[in-house]
Amino acid sequence: MSLLSVKNLSVGFKGANDSFVSAVKKIDFNLHEGETLALVGESGSGKSVTGLSLLGLLPGSARVTGDIIYHQQNLMHMKEADLQKIRGKHIAMIFQEPMTALNPLHTIEKQIAEPLITHERLTSKQASTHVLDLLKRVGFPEAKDRLHAYPHQLSGGQRQRVMIAMALACRPKILIADEPTTALDVTIQAGIIRLLRDLQSEFKMALILISHDLGMVKKFAKGKDSTIAVMHQGEIVESGEIQSVLSKPAHAYTQHLIASEPQGSPLPLLKNAKKILSCEGVSVTFGKPKTFWHPHGREVKAVSHLSLDLHEGETIGIVGESGSGKSTLAYALLRLLTTKDKGNIIFQGESLSQKTEKELRAYRADLQVIFQDPFSSLNPRFSAAQIIGEGLRIHEPQLTTQERRLRVLQSLKEVGLSEEHYDRYPHEFSGGQRQRLAIARALILNPKVIVLDEPTSALDRSVQAEVIDLLRNLQRHRKLSYIFISHDLKVVRAMSHRVLVMYQGELIESGAVETIFNAPQKAYTQKLLAAAL
Repeated sequence: MSLLSVKNLSVGFKGANDSFVSAVKKIDFNLHEGETLALVGESGSGKSVTGLSLLGLLPGSARVTGDIIYHQQNLMHMKEADLQKIRGKHIAMIFQEPMTALNPLHTIEKQIAEPLITHERLTSKQASTHVLDLLKRVGFPEAKDRLHAYPHQLSGGQRQRVMIAMALACRPKILIADEPTTALDVTIQAGIIRLLRDLQSEFKMALILISHDLGMVKKFAKGKDSTIAVMHQGEIVESGEIQSVLSKPAHAYTQHLIASEPQGSPLPLLKNAKKILSCEGVSVTFGKPKTFWHPHGREVKAVSHLSLDLHEGETIGIVGESGSGKSTLAYALLRLLTTKDKGNIIFQGESLSQKTEKELRAYRADLQVIFQDPFSSLNPRFSAAQIIGEGLRIHEPQLTTQERRLRVLQSLKEVGLSEEHYDRYPHEFSGGQRQRLAIARALILNPKVIVLDEPTSALDRSVQAEVIDLLRNLQRHRKLSYIFISHDLKVVRAMSHRVLVMYQGELIESGAVETIFNAPQKAYTQKLLAAAL
């Protein structure tokens, strides 16, 4: 008998002008004890909506029909008070973004203890003992010392482990994991995957894994106890045992998803390409405030004596775990840091290190950056035209309104957008379109160097492939030089000529991309590659 049976489930939302948007369309699936079901598909396919509907967590504008039967009880017919007894105790959920899901005003101890106090009727003192055990169980380092920490004081991997501890507090029968490793470093991803598999086996839990990362889904495959349901536009278009479906996909959409893995190689380097940007002995130090334990304060070295050369038309990939100094190094090269730094930064033969902020403005157009999350980096009150054209108003104020409009339209066209997007706002674009918008904003100033800080981490694989192809084409036509920061080593391999591997602010290993990927010399590099590939 199935532990959970979903029959004819449909979900829709009321849109503007009383229109109705269908998100999930008459799907069926069964889940047994200890089984893993992977729901995969691109953004907007209905994966997360399905997961939220199982617990009745959709907003009031949602219209849900069908049957969700758990232990012979139809959750669709339950009152809210009865559903609350199911949530957390019988069916728990790990949400996609732990920083958003965790309460920023409460300590992690209080948040993990909440389901124990609510469902198990434990006292606060009794719950505290269980919280410590849970944190140790999920591999949380220095658990006892971090009980009173707040979410913002934890790393991404630590926050995800807190979410897992909360979900497992009452030993649920079913765990729903919504993109549990998105935006985490590859080594942390590998640790989270191992942890979930071990805990699933120990607690005999059924697991619903929601993800767009087929590589991660493969690592969860355990023979006949692991099934996959591929969702597209609200429908399950293909299902079956994970290895079977991914090795021999029958549906065209599944084939499309598998083919969307980052592929190809960087463009050939230009002959006798000139050096365009370099740094010599760059070090960056961040100061820590005074505390009881450190009455004189202390300093943390984020980048230590690092040097590199970037040539015209070249892409340098920078990889390493969170906190390794990747982004700090890139922002130091662009002179965007306000903290202490040392060393010499040279752009087109001229040192930037001693220049004032006013003097640096002349170089800003040539040195651009594209950030990880396009939605948070774009002004929600600006239209696409205003976002892209803002740099022109600062760096080329002599342009007329018509000249500026033509330049904006040209940039939109160059990144695969059209005139119809000119007056739209960021919320009206998809994730991939927003990233194209961010690229257009950087391109309009005709830069020589672009820093790409995790530009594809928040995107579906198929959209990633499109953005990679776009970046390659732009590099070919404009002879652009890229500094490409990413924890996704497949994307780095597809884009980069050379790779720098960083760990705790130091350069551990560097070399041609194929040399690093095929014959890594350092143990840390080997560990990174083993976790990712």
